Amino acid sequence: MTTRTLLLSYAGCGTCKKALRWLGENGHQTTPRAIVEQPPTPEELARWIPLSGKPVRKWLNTSGQSYRALGKAKVDAATDAQLVSWLAADGKLVKRPVLVRGDTVLVGFNEAEWAAAL
Repeated sequence: MTTRTLLLSYAGCGTCKKALRWLGENGHQTTPRAIVEQPPTPEELARWIPLSGKPVRKWLNTSGQSYRALGKAKVDAATDAQLVSWLAADGKLVKRPVLVRGDTVLVGFNEAEWAAAL
């Protein structure tokens, strides 16, 4: 029996497509969620960030337009609470894909990391 997996992704993201393909090839059923239309809520982020084992700054998509629009200096000066607020408001600011399966939360696709965690 497979466990249902939530995958927050962006349709135009090559890494997200690669992750979806890998999940399917490895028998993981997913419930997709469009991260731009439905970004993670502040409550979800409050739960998921600690479960991911990554600091909130590692949740930032630093190669995207939203990050560049904010600017590195503004991001560097922001508090963690401000970063969470921005992540919840703009799905394109979130590093993707985000996989949530029970208490497992993975940010960004790394095949070896995903294989070990799942």
